[in-house]
Amino acid sequence: MEHLQVSVAQRIVLESVATLGVESVKLEQSLGRVLAESICANRDLPPYDVSAMDGFAVRSADVMNAPVTLEIIEDIKAGDMPTKIVQAGQCSRIMTGAPLPQGADAVIRVEDTQVESHTSVQIVKAVKCGNDVRSQGEGMKTGEVVLLAGTEITPGVIGILATVKAAHFAVYRRPRVAILSTGNELEGMDDPVDPNKIPDSNTYALMAQIQALGIAPVLLGIARDDPIELEQYLRRGLEFDVLLVSGGTSVGVHDYVRPTIEKLGVQMKFWRVAMKPGHPLAFGTTNKTAVFGLPGNPVSSMVCVEEFVAPALRQMMGNSRLHRRTVEASLAHDIKHQIGRTEFVRAQLTRNAEGYVASTTGTQSSGVLLSMAKADGLLIIPAESKGLAAGEQATVQLLDGAVFQDEAGFRE
Repeated sequence: MEHLQVSVAQRIVLESVATLGVESVKLEQSLGRVLAESICANRDLPPYDVSAMDGFAVRSADVMNAPVTLEIIEDIKAGDMPTKIVQAGQCSRIMTGAPLPQGADAVIRVEDTQVESHTSVQIVKAVKCGNDVRSQGEGMKTGEVVLLAGTEITPGVIGILATVKAAHFAVYRRPRVAILSTGNELEGMDDPVDPNKIPDSNTYALMAQIQALGIAPVLLGIARDDPIELEQYLRRGLEFDVLLVSGGTSVGVHDYVRPTIEKLGVQMKFWRVAMKPGHPLAFGTTNKTAVFGLPGNPVSSMVCVEEFVAPALRQMMGNSRLHRRTVEASLAHDIKHQIGRTEFVRAQLTRNAEGYVASTTGTQSSGVLLSMAKADGLLIIPAESKGLAAGEQATVQLLDGAVFQDEAGFRE
C-alpha cells in the first residue's frame, strides 16, 4: 500500500465509521453527550413582561420631562403578582425578575431615582417604552425548538434542558473501546520492575486520551509476540466498537498484528501514513469494529490518537466538531524538516503582544514521552516544507482535551 497523506487517511477513517445508535439518559448523566432528538420549549420564558433591574415600573409618558415626582402605589418582588394598575403620575417599586404591572411600560433603575418618602420617588431620567423590560417569551416561546439534534451537551445546554424540564432524553451512544498493547519487551503495571523491560505506558496514555473524550475504555492488557496468544486477545477486542492495538504493526518478522487481524476478517483500509511521528499506522474494519493498529513508540501512538482516533470516536458519538482547535503562532526558533511527511512537532505556547509564540519541547524522538507531557499543542509542518524559520507563522493544534473545531485546520 502507498503512504497516504494525513488528510486522505483521515477521510478514509471518517468514511468508515458511522454514528452509533441512540439511548435515553438522565439529565444528571448527560454532560458531554450529543442530543439525538430536538428539544422544544414547554413554556414562554419569561412567562410575562418582567423587570430587568431593581427600580420602579413607570409609564414612559410620565417621565418624558424628568425630573418628575411619582406616587409609589405598591412593592413587587420576584415571585409576586402585581395587584394594582399604574395610572398617570404613579409607579410601582419593582425588583429584578418581578412581573411588570398593568399600565406600566418601562422600568427606571433605582440609581436614576431619588426616594423622597415611602410613598413618593423623584425620577431624574427620561426613558422610552420598554426600557429595562424583558418581554414575555424573550428567552423562549412555547413549542419553539430550543436545542437541535446533534447539539453537544455543555453546562449551558444542561441549563436549557433543566429549564424545559427535560429529565430524560435521547443521546447517541458512546462507543465501546478496547485497548491492547503487544510485545514481549513490555512490563505490566503489576509486574515486578525489570531493567530489561519497557514499562507499558501506551496502555495508560491511550486510556487517558479516550477518557478525555468521555469514554471509559476497557484495558485488555499485554499480548506477547506469539500468534496464538495474540489471536486470543484480538478476538476479544473485536467484540468492541473500536479496538486500539499498540505495537506490532511494523515490518519486522515478529510483528504479527497485521497478519493476525487480517486472518480474523479485518479488512485493511490503509497501512502507513506520510506523517512523523506515526508513520506505521494501520486501519481496518469488520462489520462491527474499527481497528487502529497504532505504532509502539508512545509519542507516535498518542499523535495517531489525536489525528485519527479522536475524530472517529467523536463522529461515532454524533459530534459535528471532530478536530482539535488550531491557532496560529510565531516560531521562537528555526525548525528543520525533511520534505515528504507531515510532521507533528510537540510545542509549548506562550503569548506576547502580537499573539502566540511556539517553541519545541526539546527532542522530538517518538520514544521520549516527556516531550508530549510538556506540550501545549502539536505544531504542524506541511509535507512539502523545507523547514520553518524563527518568526515564521505556523499552525498549532491544541492539546487542551476539551475544545474542538469543524476542520482539521492545517494544510499539507
